[in-house]
Amino acid sequence: MQREKGCAGVSGKILLVEDHEEIWDFLSRRLKRRGYEVVLAHDGEAGVQQARAAQPDVILLDMNLPILDGWSTARALKAATDTRAIPIIALTAHAMSGDRDKAIQAGCDDYHPKPIDFPKLLTQIGTAIGAAG
Repeated sequence: MQREKGCAGVSGKILLVEDHEEIWDFLSRRLKRRGYEVVLAHDGEAGVQQARAAQPDVILLDMNLPILDGWSTARALKAATDTRAIPIIALTAHAMSGDRDKAIQAGCDDYHPKPIDFPKLLTQIGTAIGAAG
């Protein structure tokens, strides 16, 4: 399925699945200032529902979520035909050896350890949106 991109400059729709208010507030404000449309979900189950409804260009997925954790959320999104092609960037404070591989195996396309390095995350988002187009 071909995704429509916004016109000039940086744009696209990002689904941010994050349960910590400080993080989703910080990230959503900074992403909106960069021209992205941001859709929020605060648990994995809502993340799956929002991904299906909003069809974002990329998903930023916290791996430590209530109701449905990020690992299960990623697997559910990649198993469904309507969300399979959406790139997922895992966000996790558990930046331990093997976590990147575990995130990739769960279906994430990329991995970003917390604390957020915003310039690096922007690069990863740009790469993911470019690869999905």
